[in-house]
Amino acid sequence: MNRKIKVLIVDDSAFMRKSLSIILSADSEIEIADFAKDGIEAIEKAKSIRPDVITLDIEMPRMDGLTALRTIMKEAPTSVIMVSSLTTEGAEATLQALELGAVDFIPKEMSFVSVNMGQVKKDLIRKIKTIVRQKFLKERLENLKTEINGKESRKVPIPTNGQLPKNKFNSIAIGISTGGPLSLQKVIPQLTVKVPVFIVQHMPPKFTKSLANRLNSLSKLTVKEAEDSEEVRSGFVYIAPGGMQMNVKKNLAGKRIIKVFESDKNILHKPSVDIMLSSVVDEYGTGVLGVIMTGMGHDGLEGIKKLKSKGGYCLAQDESSSVVYGMPKAIVDNQLADVVAPLDRIPKILNEVA
Repeated sequence: MNRKIKVLIVDDSAFMRKSLSIILSADSEIEIADFAKDGIEAIEKAKSIRPDVITLDIEMPRMDGLTALRTIMKEAPTSVIMVSSLTTEGAEATLQALELGAVDFIPKEMSFVSVNMGQVKKDLIRKIKTIVRQKFLKERLENLKTEINGKESRKVPIPTNGQLPKNKFNSIAIGISTGGPLSLQKVIPQLTVKVPVFIVQHMPPKFTKSLANRLNSLSKLTVKEAEDSEEVRSGFVYIAPGGMQMNVKKNLAGKRIIKVFESDKNILHKPSVDIMLSSVVDEYGTGVLGVIMTGMGHDGLEGIKKLKSKGGYCLAQDESSSVVYGMPKAIVDNQLADVVAPLDRIPKILNEVA
């Protein structure tokens, strides 16, 4: 993009509006297009300003964020980042927002009154830039496809038609981040696999439990937030708790159990895909199918490298269906993906091989 990213800030709190404005205005590539104090103003300004990104509070007078989001996605669709409270109610409302089309969220309590203010600021700016860049690239690709309609199709330099061996896998390990909740909702309910599935979705505490409960209500398999020392069971889907790490180990009786623990403060992701993957590879060897889906950064890269070094296999989500093509791109760029597939093909592939 050859212009600044326009952001509309929507919040009924003057303090929150000012705080977000200070954080975002510090970056030379971002400008604050305007402010709105409630959902009604948000809809009006989304239509008139056409911002690149909207930060949207959930609880507001006159019209709440969820109601506003529904209208915005219909009448002035754009990238929306929710500002959510770190409560069970806030987590459930955020999951609703993601189902309605919001691309990501930031926890309100962590946003401004935090000892990690520098990291929070960096993460928010990175989210906005990455989301807008991904949207811009997708729009360019769609325009290119329209221009070459009827001509030779665009060549994609990734192995979209790879194959995985059948009846080999005894476990599935999934790493996912930005865009994950809605993507998982399109995958997990379709699974009929008879092996354990381990998932790391980058989320704060309380959010992962709400996500697990939501997926469980939609799925044939049992989906739950992982608990420390519980025995691993086939046909169960275990989601790592937000703010913690998840490992798989054998207990004294030789049975595989899940360990949930706090990690070093210097580890960026809590939970971490790399930490989970490394332990699953140690326990299941080449029987693990590593799956890396939409998300920012490269968490999971080291875990997949370890899996591949032992002769294992990896499936990566493709660029066109990723909300943010960061984590799977790291896998593809390092030539670690045996199969690269769009989101709608992933459930079928997993059911066929596990």
